[in-house]
Amino acid sequence: MSTDTNESAGLREVAHVFLAEADDADGMALCIDKPLKEQELTHVLDPAAVPEEDRISRSSLRVRPGKRASFGSYFNAFPAGYWQWWTPVTEVTLRVRTSGTGRIIVSSSRARALGPAGPQGRSGKSAFSSVAASRQVSGPGVTTEFALPLKNFGDGGWYWFDLVASADEPLVLDGAAWLVADNGRRGTVTLGMTTFNRPADAVQNVLRVANARELDDCVREMLVVDQGNQPVRGDSCYVEAEKAMNGRLRVIEQGNLGGSGGYARGMYETVKGSNGARSDYFMTLDDDIEIEPESIFRSCVFADYLTSPAIVGSHMFDINRRSSLLAYAEVVDEYRFNWGPIPGLGDIDFSDEGLRSIAELHRRWDADYNGWWMCLIPRCVIEEIGLPLPVFIKWDDSEYSLRARAHGYPTISLPGSATWHASWIDKDDATDWQAYFHERNRLIAALLHSPYAVGGRMLRESINVLTKHALSMQYYAATLVSQAIDDVFAGPDRLHDILESKAAETRALKNDFVDGPVITNLSERPPIRAERAVPLIVKAKQPNPRTLIPWAATVAIRQVFKKPTELSRTYPERAVAKGDAAWFYLPKLDSALVSNSTGNGVSLYQRDPQQARRFLGKDVVLHAQLAKAWPRLARTYRKALPRITSMEEWGRTFAKYPEEQDQSS
Repeated sequence: MSTDTNESAGLREVAHVFLAEADDADGMALCIDKPLKEQELTHVLDPAAVPEEDRISRSSLRVRPGKRASFGSYFNAFPAGYWQWWTPVTEVTLRVRTSGTGRIIVSSSRARALGPAGPQGRSGKSAFSSVAASRQVSGPGVTTEFALPLKNFGDGGWYWFDLVASADEPLVLDGAAWLVADNGRRGTVTLGMTTFNRPADAVQNVLRVANARELDDCVREMLVVDQGNQPVRGDSCYVEAEKAMNGRLRVIEQGNLGGSGGYARGMYETVKGSNGARSDYFMTLDDDIEIEPESIFRSCVFADYLTSPAIVGSHMFDINRRSSLLAYAEVVDEYRFNWGPIPGLGDIDFSDEGLRSIAELHRRWDADYNGWWMCLIPRCVIEEIGLPLPVFIKWDDSEYSLRARAHGYPTISLPGSATWHASWIDKDDATDWQAYFHERNRLIAALLHSPYAVGGRMLRESINVLTKHALSMQYYAATLVSQAIDDVFAGPDRLHDILESKAAETRALKNDFVDGPVITNLSERPPIRAERAVPLIVKAKQPNPRTLIPWAATVAIRQVFKKPTELSRTYPERAVAKGDAAWFYLPKLDSALVSNSTGNGVSLYQRDPQQARRFLGKDVVLHAQLAKAWPRLARTYRKALPRITSMEEWGRTFAKYPEEQDQSS
């Protein structure tokens, strides 16, 4: 059904159709869908080739005569499956304002009983779609509305629209939005950005929020928790940002308590309230993201309509490959106790395939957690389950969602709400100082939430981590992993005490190991020399389950008993790219020059039989002790969880960093 009208009483906008900059082809691929294979190549607008003059504004696009533009895209299609499943809404209205002559075609898709995306990736099939409505339009400033039912989208599906210009006249999109019946709720949000020595990035994100008129009603306060020694208030644009926020910006300076401490402070302040008022929601925001204000708006409005409170997460696009979605929904494998995207739903590049081309994205996917680069948490959830674990970084976000789920609060990763962030692929956090937090916090999360006796496969996973580091000449990381296990034995009561100091301690240790420092100066990089035949990288193959045990025995014997060549004590035997530095190749070398993930440096690895013996021996002892102590440790951590995540306990930690009363300087 459609009507020509300028106003519809009782409706509320829940998503606005918008465009990327005309010269941002990758970003435009998220706003206008790519042609479907060959059948649309000649007449459907390609987002990579939008003429600059046809992008009239952020909300307006000219479609040239005879052309068709599809808004069945990530940002501009309507995720009907999520709205039907999670809200009581039964109808969505599409409102389109046009000038010119042409046709508006509304389409819908269904999940069509798609099974799980397999480990080999996506099916390669396009979504099943059908025309839901169509309307001829003509004239300047015409508003057309389509009332679309939400009743057959239980397992997934989208609505979207295409604009088809007539053969002899352009059709201009003046604006479009998706609306639903107004339920009267108007929740407000505190935006909590944690920052460490990124003042310019933080301030630019504040400005994006300040300049977004769609956020005027929902953003009650933006709280920047500054944990570095390069003050946000010292940035050249800070005064401008503070003025633009019109009294809604607050900066709190505290010691470096990591992401968990920064977001805990934001939650703490949200529950306490300020100026006699409290927000309904708290939203986590990283400092090194590029905020899309429309996504904040959509998350808040969606939360207003939920049947019951839930965590509403936003997706993450790669800031260096703007059309690449890094994870569509993330889950925790409770047996291995590992997190990551659902198989086949990671690293989706919309400049290669559009939304309509990927059938799997038309199913509703239920997440276990959402990363805290951008994630909305209702205040009532915080009040009931507490604040984050005091663990600095890693696993704080996933543990929080697992804890919330145990209290009946799910996590929803909402399609169409996203931010841009540096990819985790571009980080060395498995081998640098963060290896400590990966191991310790994963074990703590498993002790708290694993439904399996002795953590399921968790102990074997932990053994694998320490063994791989020991055999790969990564003695710095191996030291951190073994320290992490020791600190798990120490129990939950000291987590607050070491929250600020532990990261500095782990960083300081790197200079005690050859493989710790990163060599960035070309003149300090040693040349490649070897006095033996060095195994080729291209011939390295990962052992399969049948060959793993004999392979491991052979490698362990070599690592422990075979003396390295004399020349390898001074020179690396081979230069190894980051992508080739696999655990099944590095043990074949006596030394190596290994690139870091950012490509700006290398580390020197040197095999040390004494170190290998020490870590392999410690590997056995630590994990035998951990297996024996697991039931006791699980009881201890679970009993302590409400206390160490409470407002009172975190309040004592924050008492060392009182908020300044005068924030005008």
